[in-house]
Amino acid sequence: MSELPNCPQCDSEFTYEDGPLLVCPTCGHEWSQADETAEDSDVTRDANGNVLKTGDTVVVIKDLKFRGGVVKGGTKVKNIRIVEGDHDIDCKIDGIGAMALKSEFVKRA
Repeated sequence: MSELPNCPQCDSEFTYEDGPLLVCPTCGHEWSQADETAEDSDVTRDANGNVLKTGDTVVVIKDLKFRGGVVKGGTKVKNIRIVEGDHDIDCKIDGIGAMALKSEFVKRA
């Protein structure tokens, strides 16, 4: 039996195939598996699963230590830039300067 993905809306693990569609019995959401693979490959998401794009404002969700100090949780970062790589956000933080952040440690403001 193949491993089916969790529902993208409610994260239920009880999805099943109905012809070309995947169906979630918990919330009733239907989607195509081809849509899911195309959507996940080129999209950067925050800690809550919201899609991030260049120019967004985000909030750091936890204290992030780095060589020169700490970025405190709750710090607002304006005008981010989405880039490829492990640290997928480039930004400038007031009082610190240019930084690269991972999208898993921010949420969209």
